[in-house]
Amino acid sequence: MAPALFVLAGVLVGGAWSLHRQGASVGVIVFVGLLALMATAGGVLWLVPGDA
Repeated sequence: MAPALFVLAGVLVGGAWSLHRQGASVGVIVFVGLLALMATAGGVLWLVPGDA
């Protein structure tokens, strides 16, 4: 699951960069960037060992 979240984060970062280059509003770029950050955090947290 973690690799899928990292791939999603990469796609979202690329999307945010593309939106920036196309002149999208700052709010949209920040929103997509935050989604990428959350996907990255989810991937990292998925890798943290713990007792379930």
